[in-house]
Amino acid sequence: MSDKKKFIPFVSPDTNMAEFTIRALLIGLVLSVILGAANAYLGLRAGMTIAATYPAAVIGMAILRTMKGSILEENITRTVGAIGESVAAGAIFTLPAFFIVGLWDINNPFQHYFTASIILVAGGVLGIMFVVLLRRVMVEDEDLPFPESIAAAEIHKSGRSGSGGSKFLFGAMILGALIKAFAEFKLFAESLIFFIPFPASITKIIYSAKAKLSSYSTANGGLLIGTPGITPAYMGVGYIIGPKLGALNFAGGIIAWGLLIPIILLFYGPTIVADYVSQGINPSTIDWQAIAYEGVWKGIVKPIAIGGMLVGACYTLFRMRKSLGAGLSRSITDAKKVTKGIDVKVDRNEKDLKLIWVLTGILGVAVITFLITYFLFHTSFIVAIVSATLLLILAFFLAAIAGYLVGIIGASNNPGSGLTLTALFITALILVALGVKGQEGIAAVLGVAAIVCVSVAVAGEMLQDLKAGHILGGTPSKMQVGDIIGVLITGFVMFGVLILLNQSDIAQGIREGYKGGFGSKNLSAPQAGLMAMLSKGIITGENPWALIIVGMLMAFGLIAMQVKSLMLVFIGMYLPLETTFAIFLGGVFKGIVENIVAKKGFSESQKVRIENIGILMASGLIAGEALTGLAFAPFKILNFSILSIFAKPETSPFAIGISAIVLIIIALALIRIPLRNAGSPDAPMPTSAGV
Repeated sequence: MSDKKKFIPFVSPDTNMAEFTIRALLIGLVLSVILGAANAYLGLRAGMTIAATYPAAVIGMAILRTMKGSILEENITRTVGAIGESVAAGAIFTLPAFFIVGLWDINNPFQHYFTASIILVAGGVLGIMFVVLLRRVMVEDEDLPFPESIAAAEIHKSGRSGSGGSKFLFGAMILGALIKAFAEFKLFAESLIFFIPFPASITKIIYSAKAKLSSYSTANGGLLIGTPGITPAYMGVGYIIGPKLGALNFAGGIIAWGLLIPIILLFYGPTIVADYVSQGINPSTIDWQAIAYEGVWKGIVKPIAIGGMLVGACYTLFRMRKSLGAGLSRSITDAKKVTKGIDVKVDRNEKDLKLIWVLTGILGVAVITFLITYFLFHTSFIVAIVSATLLLILAFFLAAIAGYLVGIIGASNNPGSGLTLTALFITALILVALGVKGQEGIAAVLGVAAIVCVSVAVAGEMLQDLKAGHILGGTPSKMQVGDIIGVLITGFVMFGVLILLNQSDIAQGIREGYKGGFGSKNLSAPQAGLMAMLSKGIITGENPWALIIVGMLMAFGLIAMQVKSLMLVFIGMYLPLETTFAIFLGGVFKGIVENIVAKKGFSESQKVRIENIGILMASGLIAGEALTGLAFAPFKILNFSILSIFAKPETSPFAIGISAIVLIIIALALIRIPLRNAGSPDAPMPTSAGV
């Protein structure tokens, strides 16, 4: 007989309590769409997403408490509300790649709405189905601590005693929304960019070979420097990831904009000037800022960053090799247990979806993959069959690994993009071996990678929420049904959000003189750019491998220097300087809080409370800006005239002064409010994620 203690959930299996109610489901669905849209906005702009579990728990709890809802209703709302973030992550990591490589028409994006939505729904459903198979053995494994699941469960428990941080979250959302609205009305300058030309003495050796240009007084390139973007979302991200990771991200920006771009302009500048002169154009008209952005950064630095991200993803997986191996072994063992029929318990808190529905869902996704690959991507019958088969194999093992990693380190640190790259490489190499070429091959690779990516993201999030539900005493089958509904709703909404942001940026770019859309400075979409370049390059052999190899060698150098979080460094190279600068500044705010806490001798309960309030404030700033940005997007697409208080705020001293005031307000919100609400030193220890 086993001496293992029987687990006792917070709510007894015998308790008859409201759980899967219409109000709990509807609130969860609204949160799923809102938090998913906010993460899509953030991910396309900054290449990062924030975990939605905590905001969904806090908001859902605050709303349901006014309705006298039960803790199990809160559990359903949090579970459904958080799933939108994982669907959004899968969407932003892969779907823009179809546009970047030219597979989908950017001028008529909604003709691809059905295909994109089916990809998202299929990936989400597949992730849920695989987690159903693995749930019991994983959530009951004592070796998997599930840190974020425990924290989420504690939020709900703390809510029963009347505590909660909803006021900080909602207050920060309002602040973030107001700042974004004022930025859209051009009340202040969001960032300032300066071009400092290289003096003649620096370029004399290069320039002397072109003596005929000496009569022109013009720059030969130079240095672009800028201020941090005055954006609550980026600073909120920096606060959440902290000063060390924020500094690593900014280091990538410094390498790109302070080293690589100036050096390339230094040697390439005289050639540009000579080209202008040979065409009879005065070189003083050269737009060096546009050349730095459109030519050097996009054409040279971004491929280098992609090479670094590729090594960074592989290195992350290598560092997790023991956990990955354990996850792979676990998935095989668990699959064997499933075939032996482990679903025999009938307690409410142990009921999963019936196996027949799970197998039907898995088979249905395989059929959908075949139909998309064969009829929409126009591959051969064999390639479509192979793609569908590869999908099931890769998605199962990678979803199991993702679930295992979530149990160890939490969903926020789950290397979903690295696991997706693994699927992309394997799929691309196998399809190339089958003789696949051209656009249909690229489409098939991206299609499989996209479904796998959503599946991995959803599986990690779902397992995290199932563990929290396990602690609280929720019914797994009801949570699983709720998430399926959540995936269906957000899957058919998320592509619309992506296109809304894309078309808005294109319209804004036309008015302001830059090329907008996916891959632009405002919608960098670094992971999708990486997927696009690699899939196209492997299938067609047209990758700029020399630049990619440069980035890979740079990554190996950083590994030798024992730099952690390589992905953050190279994402920093991939992003505009004002973005990484703002993220770094948010990290600085967090560092200031940590230093003050260390010096003033706060008690442990106060430290935890300060940490929690700070995270809620940062999350609120992100959500507030993101949702307001989405609200303004339709007006930009339809070319509606938006009130402009200053025509060019970046040239107005008064507007620049307001920018400084806004920056101070954000700093005070992220520093002063958490510290002022530390509470009594003798107060009970708050939960690790509650307030």
